[in-house]
Amino acid sequence: MLKNYMSEDQKLPLFGVGPYMIFVIALVSFIGQILFGYVWKIGTLDKPWSVFFKVIGVLLIIAGIAVWFIGAVRSDMDNSIEKNILKTDGIYAWVRNPMYSGWWLAIAGITFLFNNVCMLILPVINWGIMTVWIMQTEEKWLLDLYGDEYAKYMKRVNRFIPWRR
Repeated sequence: MLKNYMSEDQKLPLFGVGPYMIFVIALVSFIGQILFGYVWKIGTLDKPWSVFFKVIGVLLIIAGIAVWFIGAVRSDMDNSIEKNILKTDGIYAWVRNPMYSGWWLAIAGITFLFNNVCMLILPVINWGIMTVWIMQTEEKWLLDLYGDEYAKYMKRVNRFIPWRR
């Protein structure tokens, strides 16, 4: 387990796997943007599609920042982690990982700004990376810590897309 604890009683790392996972998906996107846009030079769109892609990109970035902000700052998640409380209210009643969802949306938005249809595979790849990473780390930790309470929460609330099941 990562060692970014605030106190001895705290059971989970404060930042989880987030910094490492976000670095990896940002790196995957960066490499993809270099390959498609500059090395292979395929998939670049002209107007009017380039304008459409830029608008979608900006909207995704704004949505990502908003979702991240609500999950990270407005929800007081740090306090819940420090006190070993399973957070299931606020935005966490709609999505289990809003901070990661926000990062994913923002990085996907940046990808759209490059106006390249081939790069649309990058958010899909990043989604897969995030899903496997979270399933193999934080979800296991939370199941160990909260047991049936977290298992029920998993069935009720989606991992990355904000909606209830």
